[in-house]
Amino acid sequence: YGPAPIRTGLEQSRNLMTVRIAQDVGMDVVAEYAERFNVYKDMPELLSYSLGAGETTLYQMVAAYAMFANGGLRVEPTLVDRVQDRYGRTIYRHDRRECENCTADRLSAAAQPFLRSNAERIMDPITAYQITSMLQGAVSRGTSRVAVGSLGLNLAGKTGTTNDAKDVWYVGYSPRIAAGCYMGYDNPRPLGKSAFGGTLCAPIFAEFIKVALAGQGPVTFPVPPGGRFISIDRHSGQRLPDGATGANVQVEYIKDGQETVVGGYGQTVDGGWKIGADVPLYDGVPAQNIERVQVRGQSRALPKNPSLGSISSGGLY
Repeated sequence: YGPAPIRTGLEQSRNLMTVRIAQDVGMDVVAEYAERFNVYKDMPELLSYSLGAGETTLYQMVAAYAMFANGGLRVEPTLVDRVQDRYGRTIYRHDRRECENCTADRLSAAAQPFLRSNAERIMDPITAYQITSMLQGAVSRGTSRVAVGSLGLNLAGKTGTTNDAKDVWYVGYSPRIAAGCYMGYDNPRPLGKSAFGGTLCAPIFAEFIKVALAGQGPVTFPVPPGGRFISIDRHSGQRLPDGATGANVQVEYIKDGQETVVGGYGQTVDGGWKIGADVPLYDGVPAQNIERVQVRGQSRALPKNPSLGSISSGGLY
C-alpha cells in the first residue's frame, strides 16, 4: 500500500502497519499500555503481541474499550452493583463516586446534587478522543461498515479475526455503552468460509446496540478541551485549508500547540524495515540481459480503483 495515515491502517486492518509502529515505539511501551488497560496482566515484550497473539477475555476487552469511550478513565466492570442487609443498609457498593450535595437538607437552585468521579486517569482525554475518532472511521468506512455503519448511529468499534478464522471478535461502543462479541470453539478450529469479525460478530453487536439505544436521542462523543480541529486529506495526510469539503476531507482533533503537517506525511514509520517509498520504481536492465518473448492468452479487465470498503479479515487485534 505504501505510506498511509494511521487512521487508514486502523480502518482497513492493515496489520503490517501495526507491526511497524510497535517496532518503532518499542514493545516495552506497547506492553505498558496493554497492562494499563488490563488487556494483559504481564505481557511479554514480543512483537507478535502487537497483533494480539496473547490470550485475553471478552470481559477485559470490553472494559478496555469503555476507557476510550469515557475519555481515558479507569473502568472496573462488575456483576454486583450493591448489597444491602435486611434493614436496607448498604454493606457493599461497587460505585465509589462521591455524591456532592446529596445529604443536604436544603439546596439552592445553583447547588444541584452531582456525582464526582474519583476514577484513575490512565490516558490523556485528547488521545482517547483521537482513538475514538479513528474507531468511528472503522465503523463508517472500515471492516464493520456493512453491519454496524449502516445503522447510522454514533458508534466506534473494531473487528478482529485470528489466523484461519479460528476466533472472531467485535468490540464497539457509543458515548454511553460498550459491548462486545466473541465467537470460537473450545478446541480451536476454523469457523468456516467467509468467517470474519465483520461478518459474524459485527452483526450480533449491531442487533444488540440497536435495541440498547432505541428511544435515545442522538448523542455525540464529548470533545475534551485543549485542542483544535484541522482538515487533512484522509488518503495522503496532507493538510487542507480550514473549511475544506469533499469525500476525501477528514477532520482531525489535535492538541493546542501541536504542529500540523503542511505537506503530506509528517513522519514515516517503518519500524526499521524498508517500505515502498524507499525502493526505486525502476533501476533499468542492461540490453544484453533482455529476452523478448511474445505471449498469447486471454485478457481480463481489472477494476479502475481498488475498493477499500469490502469485508476483510479485520486484523489479528
